[in-house]
Amino acid sequence: MPEPHLLGNHILDALPAAERDRLLPRLRLVSMPFGRVLYESGEKLKHIYFPTDCIVSLLYVMESGASAEIAIVGKEGAIGVALFMGGQTTPSRAIVQSAGSAFQLDGKSLTLEFKRHGEMLHGLLRYTQSLITQMAQTAVCNRHHSVNQQLCRWLLLSLDRLPTNELKMTQELLASMLGVRREGITAAAGALQKAGVIRYTRGRITVLDRPKLEQLSCECYSVVKRETDRLSILP
Repeated sequence: MPEPHLLGNHILDALPAAERDRLLPRLRLVSMPFGRVLYESGEKLKHIYFPTDCIVSLLYVMESGASAEIAIVGKEGAIGVALFMGGQTTPSRAIVQSAGSAFQLDGKSLTLEFKRHGEMLHGLLRYTQSLITQMAQTAVCNRHHSVNQQLCRWLLLSLDRLPTNELKMTQELLASMLGVRREGITAAAGALQKAGVIRYTRGRITVLDRPKLEQLSCECYSVVKRETDRLSILP
């Protein structure tokens, strides 16, 4: 039988029942509409968010306005690691890429929980290690792999965090996420569609053949997936 009071976020659901129940009164379920900005670069963080069925992109934004995604966060993690790592701010922007919900916890409550040295502390530290791996692998991927491989990696990471095989995403937004020209995304998406891997219509991507998508992706996806699974505290 499933454990009572499971919340849909891996970090929260891995907490011992007593610890999770203690947090419940301080957790607030909030709507995460597409495009919502959780924090901007340099902004002092006040809350940490635990997604349940949404995806949040962490973007680095240049002075020119150009941006590139450095990581994506879903039900496996949390947004706002700078809040408990001691920095309070971060040079990235957090924006909702796929709408849904998340649990919000204020910084004071998080600090109190950390002082207990319980599973919340250990879970967030383990998650941060997997997040750092994703950021590092994204940097390597963007430098050494083709736009086609980057798109495959991005689609797979997104699918792992969604309950369906469908994503709502325009070519303009995809180009912004990957830090490439729109023409590159058009060509890459067209090649995947021609191969029968995806169906792309009016800002909606449906993955038809995941095994083939994994074959076409570079090793960066499997590196991130293995590390995320290894550090997961869910059974």
